[in-house]
Amino acid sequence: MKTIPLSAIDHVFTGVGSYSIGFVFAYKDTIDSSRLRSSLDETLEQFPPLRSKLIKISEHSYGLQPADDGLSFETTTSSEIFEDSADASRFLDPAHSIEGEPLTKIKLTQTPRGSVLGVSISHAVADGFSYFHFLSSWSRTFQCKRTLSPSHQRELLMPKTTDHQKPITPDDILARCGFFWAGKRHAFSREQIYEERLFISKDTMSKLLAEAEEECGVPLFHNDVITAFLWKKYITKWNEDKNNPATYVSCPFDYRKVLRILPRTYFGNALCCATASIDYESLVHASLGKLALLIRKAVGQVKQDYVLGSLEALESLRRQRGLAAMEEIHVMHPQDGLVVTNISRLPVQDLEFDSGTPMGFQVLSSAPRAAAILPAQDGVDIRVYHPLGSR
Repeated sequence: MKTIPLSAIDHVFTGVGSYSIGFVFAYKDTIDSSRLRSSLDETLEQFPPLRSKLIKISEHSYGLQPADDGLSFETTTSSEIFEDSADASRFLDPAHSIEGEPLTKIKLTQTPRGSVLGVSISHAVADGFSYFHFLSSWSRTFQCKRTLSPSHQRELLMPKTTDHQKPITPDDILARCGFFWAGKRHAFSREQIYEERLFISKDTMSKLLAEAEEECGVPLFHNDVITAFLWKKYITKWNEDKNNPATYVSCPFDYRKVLRILPRTYFGNALCCATASIDYESLVHASLGKLALLIRKAVGQVKQDYVLGSLEALESLRRQRGLAAMEEIHVMHPQDGLVVTNISRLPVQDLEFDSGTPMGFQVLSSAPRAAAILPAQDGVDIRVYHPLGSR
């Protein structure tokens, strides 16, 4: 495999303070480690970027360099049981999106009550859709079933024209990408983040949705209302000492369905952010319907022209300011924002190995000021990751 240049959006997830995507999946029985590794090697033939390292290919570009040690696979044992563990992060080795490091880390832990599979993939390699495309393909390969081949056409996300001559500003990055160019990112470890869990039932979601729609008079989605609820609850908690700053909520948007040139099976990052804003004082007094409508309008603006403009702005910034500028791009405002990712339709039940489907799972984030909406029986399970010192 030749070196694959990263796309404009891939570069956002490189360097200090970048994120990996990490989950752990618990199985009630023992997974055969030799079969698991054999099926992994076979699956990687379709997903070569997973076995690679970052390499600088120009003063303003990274690429994915094939490497035998670009993926690590570890098998270990533990006396700790997944259900009893207070910290599931011990079942995962996080990948880091920096030069010379493996971009995929997989850890299989054999416990007294079955196996725990931890998979961490650099966000520079894959987004959430691609992460689960790989895992589903791995499971199907393990079961000797047919898989859906991924597309690796990163060149489709390379803007044909960019406004290199016009200086890109922080306002451009916010308006055109939904991101924030707001100074050097800081690296956070799991020990520096406090995780809170919430449950919202289907009945409660339906009631909140009906109330919000009646107030604003337009159709909304459950995700609009849940995100509005989280925006108000946590920004007012985290920012209560601020003097009426602007506040923001950002929603990652998968544009595979919007960007017509991109195959639905594209493996990589196909993300921008839909970002809504309101000043702090108005947030304190705003109704759920008003906030949900702001979110719906922000999401509604993400169409093909917006996506192309986002890619052009990121490409221009990187060419003007170099790779260091990518380490200054934040997916949420670092002081006054929250990012909410809806992953409530995870194909967890597709991840079947010889021990059956997962009996449990956890998402492990190293991003503060973030929330994840996950599937749960009769509702959604929400994980909120508080920044250091906000408890």
